[in-house]
Amino acid sequence: MSVSAGAPVRGVAMAGHNRISTQALTSVARGAAGEALGVPPQDVRAEWSDDDGLLALSLVTHLGIPPLTVVRRDPARVAGFGGSIWERTVAAKAQILHRVTELTGAQLSRVDIRISGATVRGGGRVH
Repeated sequence: MSVSAGAPVRGVAMAGHNRISTQALTSVARGAAGEALGVPPQDVRAEWSDDDGLLALSLVTHLGIPPLTVVRRDPARVAGFGGSIWERTVAAKAQILHRVTELTGAQLSRVDIRISGATVRGGGRVH
């Protein structure tokens, strides 16, 4: 799979092809997902599929969460991590779609995120 685009130069389209390989698209998607979800890009698995001529991106990753004993004592710690897991993934979808489109020019139809596990992290902002 690759994405092709004609590159206009000063308003004039040039002949030829620009191709972005699947490997390059995947690297960009993993980076965008890592940035949006606060995880290392190497911890994100990305797969592409055709969705009526557009690209659909499916991501699988772990997500950092605060220690549950800390959340029990101070529920505001969830907000310090960016909200609930659900809220974080919903917000990340739009960010990832925009970032991948911005960087590659690829037309994405959707971004699906599956959280495959949680990693307890002590970080997050205190409110």
